Amino acid sequence: MTGNAYQDRTDRFARMLMQQAAWPAALVVVANILGPLAASARGAFESLPAAVALSITAASAVAVLALSALLAFDALLFRLMASYDDEASGGAAVDDMLARMRLKPAPSTTRLLEDRMAGTSRLLFKQRAALALFAAALLAAGFWAPR
Repeated sequence: MTGNAYQDRTDRFARMLMQQAAWPAALVVVANILGPLAASARGAFESLPAAVALSITAASAVAVLALSALLAFDALLFRLMASYDDEASGGAAVDDMLARMRLKPAPSTTRLLEDRMAGTSRLLFKQRAALALFAAALLAAGFWAPR
């Protein structure tokens, strides 16, 4: 894929990734600040199931934030790809950058844009699963908190 169609598709994907990295992270930060305050007021730390659920909430919040950071990094890599005229040179630039940063070894062949997008979509799925675990554990902590 070359030209404007390639650049538009890659830039749209990068923009979507940036949005998908930002809103779950913001939601988790706000809920992680307010959730324990509300739970503490209700005495959730005195109940073992609620305390365990809050611990799972904290662990899944870290996972969501880490995956959001990875998605934001991937969005920047896709923006770098979009700055090139064709898929081959954009992919080679990303591969070169990752090799120079010692994050990945230099590949023998450049991966296709669809393969890169599929890998990032798997990362997005993992972020959504961690966000669902976060929400479920937060609701469970509220359910098990003494009244």
